[in-house]
Amino acid sequence: MRLLPLAPGRPRWGSPRHLPSCSPTLLLLVLGGCLGVSGVAAGTRRPNVVLLLTDDQDEVLGGMTPLKKTRALIGEMGMTFSSAYVPSALCCPSRASILTGKYPHNHHVVNNTLEGNCSSKSWQKIQEPNTFPAILRSMCGYQTFFAGKYLNEYGAPDAGGLEHVPLGWSYWYALEKNSKYYNYTLSINGKARKHGENYSVDYLTDVLANVSLDFLNYKSNFEPFFMMIATPAPHSPWTAAPQYQKAFQSVFAPRNKNFNIHGMNKHWLIRQAKTPMTNSSIQFLDNAFRKRWQTLLSVDDLVEKLIKRLEFTGELNNTYIFYTSDNGYHTGQFSLPIDKRQLYEFDIKVPLLVRGPGIKPNQTSKMLVANIDLGPTILDIAGYDLNKTQMDGMSLLPILRGASNLTWRSDVLVEYQGEGRNVTDPTCPSLSPGVSQCFPDCVCEDAYNNTYACVRTMSALWNLQYCEFDDQEVFVEVYNLTADPDQITNIAKNIDPELLGKMNYRLMMLQSCSGPTCRTPGVFDPRYRFDPRLMFSNRGSVRTRRFSKHLL
Repeated sequence: MRLLPLAPGRPRWGSPRHLPSCSPTLLLLVLGGCLGVSGVAAGTRRPNVVLLLTDDQDEVLGGMTPLKKTRALIGEMGMTFSSAYVPSALCCPSRASILTGKYPHNHHVVNNTLEGNCSSKSWQKIQEPNTFPAILRSMCGYQTFFAGKYLNEYGAPDAGGLEHVPLGWSYWYALEKNSKYYNYTLSINGKARKHGENYSVDYLTDVLANVSLDFLNYKSNFEPFFMMIATPAPHSPWTAAPQYQKAFQSVFAPRNKNFNIHGMNKHWLIRQAKTPMTNSSIQFLDNAFRKRWQTLLSVDDLVEKLIKRLEFTGELNNTYIFYTSDNGYHTGQFSLPIDKRQLYEFDIKVPLLVRGPGIKPNQTSKMLVANIDLGPTILDIAGYDLNKTQMDGMSLLPILRGASNLTWRSDVLVEYQGEGRNVTDPTCPSLSPGVSQCFPDCVCEDAYNNTYACVRTMSALWNLQYCEFDDQEVFVEVYNLTADPDQITNIAKNIDPELLGKMNYRLMMLQSCSGPTCRTPGVFDPRYRFDPRLMFSNRGSVRTRRFSKHLL
């Protein structure tokens, strides 16, 4: 299938006329915001960028294990980040953070619903024009290509349907709503195309691979390009390609120290899980774990095909390739069957592998990074002045290029707004109102007051997580991950009260931060200075509530 560019009547890929129809002087003015900033010499082609995004792929429970080719072709050829986090352990808020470079309290996407600002009219009007792909296209002259899952409510009739194509994309090949492998609808430059259940032409991961290769065949050779490929794997329904459906038959979910144990001294939602889990629950989650890995084998094939094509076309040495996930996942930890959303490492920590020009092979970085850093990094690669953005994240380019004596952050913010209606679930009458994501044995993965915010701190001497819940208890969880990497023991009642106070202040400051104030030194940074002015909102009033019930 030959790809067509977004604008009707526009010249086909590969044609010199694909360049914007403006005079050379005007073209230089348009691209002026991206020249001479990242050290690209005059007359040198600016680097290309590929962002590969999986759906619900964990790092803590071995999520990268099945991807042997990806680890070899990206990780071993570049840098692997061992401390990469998401600011919210849920698909839509996390993806919004990738696109905007902002924490959820600044882009206002709080869950996977239209009411939670997921691909809503408000998101489209306020945030989409300022995403990093929009800047790449409008200010840097990049060809921009998207294929796969965008946001969970994309394509909803109340938000423009599949006709809506976000600003900044030259080519748009987006999945309607949430991840599927068969029987789905795609928006191809705003026009719907339905797919069935024939593996050879409909299996979504392979379709994304093929359309990405087509783009590389037919794109313009006169502009740099950015590709974002967002696979459904390993999200449910965990439908593997036929050739991989018998893989990993001897694999089971990891029986680590926090598997199938009671979440003592934790928030009530964790305490309500039934321990020990039933045999049927364990069989279910083991099967889910195995199927998740099976779906990732097709992602591994996609990565291999893409890199081989880039090598064949001579583009590989001038292309940065990022591989990451939108959130982690759990399978039986603290007796919670399967899901994400929780504050623990298995849900908030993700893989991040990067290769590209100037990155030495076989490197591992322990620097604390977050997916809000991806947008600033890619704009920095393109040569855009990051001071012109309102992004909360930091460019990873100095780390990737091996800068010495680098001053870096010591903490990141994690925030989540729980979902649930204030009514009792009729199938689980013994549970309190407001629970959601419940399993048949009435173990629930979410609730309206599963609303929390955390400071995740990593420094030379400290490896801590401090979290507060917005509930009647104002419940606090604190973990020393050096001594307790599985987060079994909540030390909130045993830790120095002065330290608790500092962490509380830092949390309130980060929940009010925007842009540069999100990058101020953390509590354990030698440069840290307590400044009460940072606890004031942008409107100048004291932030008396830590959480917003309605962010739109």
